This record gives sequence, structure tokens and C-alpha cells, in this order.
Amino acid sequence: MHKDIEITLLPHQVAEEETIKQKLAEGLKLTQNRIKGFEILKRSIDARSRKVIFRLQVRAFVDEAPQIEIQVTNYPNVSDAKPIIIVGAGPAGLFAALQAIENGLKPIVIERGKDVKQRRRDLAAINKQGLVNTESNYCYGEGGAGTYSDGKLYTRSNKRGDINKVLQIFVDHGAEKDILIDARPHIGTNKLPHIITAIRETILNAGGEVRFDSQMTDILIDFGKIKGIEINFEEKLLAEHVILATGHSARDVYELLHKKNILIEAKPFALGVRIEHPQEIIDSAQYHCDTRSEFLPPAYYSLVEQVGARGVFSFCMCPGGIIAPCATGENEIVVNGWSPSKRNNPYANSGTVVQVTLEDVQGYDPLRMLNFQSEIEQIAFEAGGGNLVAPAQRMVDFVNNKLSIDLPKNSYLPGTKSAMLDNILPEFVSKSLRSALPLFGKKIKGYYTNEAILVGVESRTSSPVRIPRDKESYQHPQVKGLFPCAEGAGYAGGIVSAAIDGINCANAIAGLL
Repeated sequence: MHKDIEITLLPHQVAEEETIKQKLAEGLKLTQNRIKGFEILKRSIDARSRKVIFRLQVRAFVDEAPQIEIQVTNYPNVSDAKPIIIVGAGPAGLFAALQAIENGLKPIVIERGKDVKQRRRDLAAINKQGLVNTESNYCYGEGGAGTYSDGKLYTRSNKRGDINKVLQIFVDHGAEKDILIDARPHIGTNKLPHIITAIRETILNAGGEVRFDSQMTDILIDFGKIKGIEINFEEKLLAEHVILATGHSARDVYELLHKKNILIEAKPFALGVRIEHPQEIIDSAQYHCDTRSEFLPPAYYSLVEQVGARGVFSFCMCPGGIIAPCATGENEIVVNGWSPSKRNNPYANSGTVVQVTLEDVQGYDPLRMLNFQSEIEQIAFEAGGGNLVAPAQRMVDFVNNKLSIDLPKNSYLPGTKSAMLDNILPEFVSKSLRSALPLFGKKIKGYYTNEAILVGVESRTSSPVRIPRDKESYQHPQVKGLFPCAEGAGYAGGIVSAAIDGINCANAIAGLL
């Protein structure tokens, strides 16, 4: 028989099998020799008290050998099956493709950018030379923004779909099994490209198609029904169902829909900066220590404060991470963050952003929030002086409205330039950040310091446009066969939630057929 139980361990005990068996025996009031094996179901760090502990949900096998299920998905060959078009090879598009194959449909994945291997060269040019390839960058290309943006798999989308299925697919394609049990699973930017390549190979081996350097330049519609898409202004690709999984930065897609009078809506988003500290400051505060134990990972934080009617919150926190240049067009600055699998860089960074409401940007144009976002990014580019140099300010200097004489060392490779961020951010964003940062300092000792740098701007937190869809069928209300999907349509907020939404869209198509 087996019994599930929670045990607590000190950090150095987590890898000690005999200690875990001893704790299980004590918790179950059994002799240790009756514990024949165990399976860790969930693992999390509890740092609320001065003694940091790990909490483990464990399945103990009593008086019998462990019986651990191994899930294997056998994908059918769909070479000759009914085709569906999936626009975008990010997590939504790739997982939609895998689910389509499970459902006996042939996915044809269209990606405007390059495969992960080819993308690396363009990312190197961004970081070293400040040159942006508008079709291949941190946002466009195989795997989408997630491939080179950390690989955090934490999500609250429990009611949207099967999170464990998504995590298991990642494991099946090369991710560490730890992501199945950790409270905040993380793959790492250095490992994700190999996993994404393996997913592509699964799609191809099953008879699906994945096509790179293939930008959707038109949507073909006849009497309110999808007929297919146009690629690169020349090729017509026909299908009755199209999943639109283009991500939140494909501005030309929103413009195309608007031009064709396909309904889109302005949507609130969040805007701010990326804040970076020395990792040791965060470790010391979160783990109540002078030096982090070798048995603990770099510390994480999550912060939120209500300033008047606005929320100010941390976003996409990267322990041991790097600030990355994520512009998709020329003459714009966009920053984001990522971490390698070991999270062993000396800095901790997080987006720190303020809610932007529809009332903040007046008008009726469904693209007004997108245009507002774009204007801020262009102002940031001008303030940096070009070559993707980012405007930046020390934290306390920003709060005191003071130009920083110099800037601390930081992880942003194209470089930073001292600037008054007030001249870049809208007044309501600056004012909200200025109020929130000292309050964050009261929650995390050492957070409010001039050793921290604010780098502008963090503007691609979510889509500033929503592409509406029916709640039941997942189809656009005006266009039968068009399935707006995931972050680019305003229905997801990360790798896992986007993957789940892709799965749901593929299932919706199967349901119609």
C-alpha cells in the first residue's frame, strides 16, 4: 500500500534518501524497514521563519515495492489527415500542434522567425551590436519569447487545463523531472532550445509541418469563414481552421485584423521598469542570513502594493538572472529578464510595473493602447542614445527625483545610460513607482537601496490588444474557423498558460469536427 504525507527537512537533508525514509517512518508511526520506497510529489521552500525549511509532499510505499507510473504519449501519424494552420511557434502554437496530432489532425505551424539554432546569431547581434532583426529576436522565432526568456513554468491557471500534462510533455522532451514537483518550476534559457527542438521533431515525425521564415501577411476569408492565410505576400495556404498564436508583440497582426475590419479591442496592460539588485541582497533578506547556504537556490520574491487606485507589482522575477533587450522593431527599447537553469548569475532582476487602464489613454481606437506602448518604447530609445543602450537610474535617486551621477554594474549587455526616468514614463507610472518602492523596502530588508538599478522600459507585460472569441467555441465572433489564442489574443500570461490555451484551441477544433 502507499500513503501520502507531508514532511519537513532542512536544506542539506533534501538529497538524503535515508533521512527522508526516517522522516516518513516517524510521520507514519512505522518502523523504517517497512518503508520500501517513496515518490516526491511536491517540493517547496518555506522561509517564513528564521530557520528555512523544505516542505515535501511524499508518497511512501509501505510493505511493497514502489509503483511509479510512467506516462508516454504515442502520437499517431497524421500525414494525410485534415490540416489545420497554426500561426506562431511559441508555447501556444507548439502545444496546439501536439494536441492536434493527438486528435488526429495535421498541424501546419507557420513561424515568421527562425529556428532556435539560427536565432542565436541574431540574439548575439542584439546584445553585442545593438542590431535588431525585426523577424528574429527575443520575441520572434521558434519557441516564442519563452525560449530565450527564462523558462519559468509557474502559473495560477489551475482551472484552465491540465498543468501536469504540459509539464510532463516538457519532461518527455528533455526537461528535468524536478519541474513536476517544484512549487516554482523552472527550466532555464540554456536548456529550453534543446527541448523546443525536440518538440519540433515530434511534430515532424508524426507528419505535421513546421515552416520558418513564413510571415502571415493576410487572412483569407469568404462569407465570414476562414479559407486560409497568405504567407510572405505571395503563397496561399488553405485550411478551414486557423489558430492565431502570434504572441503579444506581433503588432502587424493587430494592424492586419483592424484593416480587414475584424473585431479587436483595446486592453489594459502594465508598464514600468526592470529592477536589478545584487542577488546577495535578496538572499540575505529572504533567507535571514548573511550568506546563502549552498543547499538553497538563489532567493525569489513577489511584491505587490496598492497605491491609490493602482496596483504596483513585481513581474517575471529572475533570481540569478540577466536583463535582456527584447525590442522587435527599430528605434525602441524594451527590457525583460531571464535566468539560466543554475540561476548562478550575481544579480536578481524583476519587472516592476504599474497598471495602465483604458481610461488612461482616451479614445476609441482599438490600437490606442498599443500605440501608447510603442511611443514610450521610442522615447526610451532616444533617451538611451541608440544601439539599444537603455536609460537607467539608481533606485533611491529615482524616488528622490535625482539624476544618478553613475550607475552600478548590471547585467544588461548593450549598456545603460544615466537618465531621468520621469522624462520617459508617464507621470502616473512614475508617481506610483515612487510611492511603492520605499514600501517594498519595508517588506524586504535591503530592497530599497541605491545599489539597485531601474532600467527602462518594461512594457511588454501583456498584450495591449484583445482579439475577442466565444467562450465555448474559442472562435472569433465574426469569423468562423479563426481561433484567437494565448498571450497575443489576451488570454494567457506565461509559458504554461499559453500552452494550455493552445491545447484548448486544438481541442475546440476537434470538437467541431
